[in-house]
Amino acid sequence: MTIAFLFILLFVLIFIGTPIAVALGLSSILTILFFSNDSLASIALKFFEAQSEHYTLLAIPFFILSSAFLSTGGVARRLIDFAIATVGHVKGGLAMASVLACMLFAAVSGSSPATVAAIGTIVIAGMVRAKYPESFAAGVITTSGTLGILIPPSIVMLVYAAATEVSAARMFEAGFIPGLMMGTLLMIVIYIVARIKGLPSLPFPGIKHLLKSGWVALGGMMLIFIVLGSIYGGIASPTEAASVAAVYAFIVSVYGYRDIGPLKNSPWRKDGESLAIATLRGIAQFPQAMGMSIFDKEVRKVIMDGAKVSIMLLFIIGNAMLFAHVLTTERIPHIIAEAITQWGLPVWGFLIIVNILLLAAGNFMEPSAILLIMAPILFPIATQMGIDPIHLGIIMVVNMEIGMLTPPVGLNLFVTSGITGRSMGWVIKSVLPWMLLMLFFLMLITYIPQISLFLPEYLDSLRQAGG
Repeated sequence: MTIAFLFILLFVLIFIGTPIAVALGLSSILTILFFSNDSLASIALKFFEAQSEHYTLLAIPFFILSSAFLSTGGVARRLIDFAIATVGHVKGGLAMASVLACMLFAAVSGSSPATVAAIGTIVIAGMVRAKYPESFAAGVITTSGTLGILIPPSIVMLVYAAATEVSAARMFEAGFIPGLMMGTLLMIVIYIVARIKGLPSLPFPGIKHLLKSGWVALGGMMLIFIVLGSIYGGIASPTEAASVAAVYAFIVSVYGYRDIGPLKNSPWRKDGESLAIATLRGIAQFPQAMGMSIFDKEVRKVIMDGAKVSIMLLFIIGNAMLFAHVLTTERIPHIIAEAITQWGLPVWGFLIIVNILLLAAGNFMEPSAILLIMAPILFPIATQMGIDPIHLGIIMVVNMEIGMLTPPVGLNLFVTSGITGRSMGWVIKSVLPWMLLMLFFLMLITYIPQISLFLPEYLDSLRQAGG
């Protein structure tokens, strides 16, 4: 009775248009009132624990703020220039460069919609001008943008880590190879399609231009090495790395590239000025620029936008933690686990059910909410069946990637529709061919665990060998 009441009420509230956070919280509170022995005081206590005991969640606002600065600060444009210089001369190279740019930006933002918005705004129009079909360009960018939640650092991985109490660092390690693999698969398919359809390529700009564009983009790409290098090397936790990333993104955008803030459009190095003098002048300007940026409208707007997204996401997480608390106290995951165990399903059969459930949920809910609802249910069943928690996490993240592409709540579809000015139906049609590739990739991730587990297991062995 408790299970039926909780889930029926949740789905009714979602169906009538109640915000997902309110639906999670309200269904949980009413279940506690009518069916549970818990007191109302436990509700307030759980809200407090959700934000205070899950240290990993502190990384989320920092990564969101970092992404906000990088999206506004022109980092995406420089990454695109470098990607085009790298692979633009190959057949279909502009589309391949778009995928590479998405991979690079995903590794500094952790957000899928932000990746589509930052890269797609520039690249889709560029591909159309280069005589690529607009639907092809839109499909490539919308799909490539999903790498934002697979290539670490990923906000969705942090949510999974908080919901299941697995290591966020190991989740980041596990997502690295699948992210590279997905990007490579996309580029291979683009090359094949380009050969068949005769899509254009750009002339090779030369080694000098390639090195120059790489040097210019280095300010943004350094964040990849700072964040992932510190986490994989055991120097910093994901939360500590996220805080450093936010400060670094601020300095690069406001003081390095100078695309926003009080030094906007002022050159770092004046004409005829030596590198040494420019460096000394920059050091002297640094304190003043940092002080002025506090009062700059653009900087404050970026911080406020990041704060709004963080508050929204953390409110969803807080209510989802309350929902998970009800599931746990009422032993709902254990009841479901026992029922599924009695079916006598093999592991491969259980994983099929997991994927179907997650793909269906991806049509109606936002990724973080799905993970926070489904992970507490699926996690104990998976561990009981011998499925590695990290492998389960990557399966869930890839399902969330596909959910970003499926109507009616696929966030990437809305972003691409806004960029192109086309209808949702047109965007969905442009994405459909790429969905087949994503489903194929999901099958690989699901049934070849070592794709996800090789790197974390290898790094664990190195750490043990080192003492």
